[in-house]
Amino acid sequence: MGDANDGPDLPEPAKLWTVGEADLRLDGLRELLPRLRAWAVRLQAIGEERERLATFWGAELTAPDHPDHGLLDRLDRETETLRAQLDREVRGLHGEGIEVKDLDAGLVDFYGLVDREVVFLCWRRGEPDVAFYHRLDGGFRTRRPLEAKPGGTVPDLGRRTH
Repeated sequence: MGDANDGPDLPEPAKLWTVGEADLRLDGLRELLPRLRAWAVRLQAIGEERERLATFWGAELTAPDHPDHGLLDRLDRETETLRAQLDREVRGLHGEGIEVKDLDAGLVDFYGLVDREVVFLCWRRGEPDVAFYHRLDGGFRTRRPLEAKPGGTVPDLGRRTH
């Protein structure tokens, strides 16, 4: 815990990534994120189907002898399975120091350092590599390019050369 003048308490990152390390992790994320998004989309569809059934049948739907009771049970089991898979994968990424910010946009942040400040190295699906960062209390709209400083150096980032 910090002193009142230290600012907000922020989560302790599991790992601080260099830009080069984050770039190397992107291939795995390009494969994983569509699967996570598909699970989230399916969960939404299941929720809509459950709502449709509940609206149509009302309280009758939960009766053991109701014709759609088996469907409701299957939807509930699928929901439980998908939520557990999604939670497990997102927790695993968090444990690596990676934050999934938006599955629809494919937006991911890696904890990193820029000029001795812990920041988020920011990547979005479709971008070739990690090329932006923002403060921990900022967001996508506040991200800035990881540009070279005067003299051609990149601050504390460990960018691999191509």
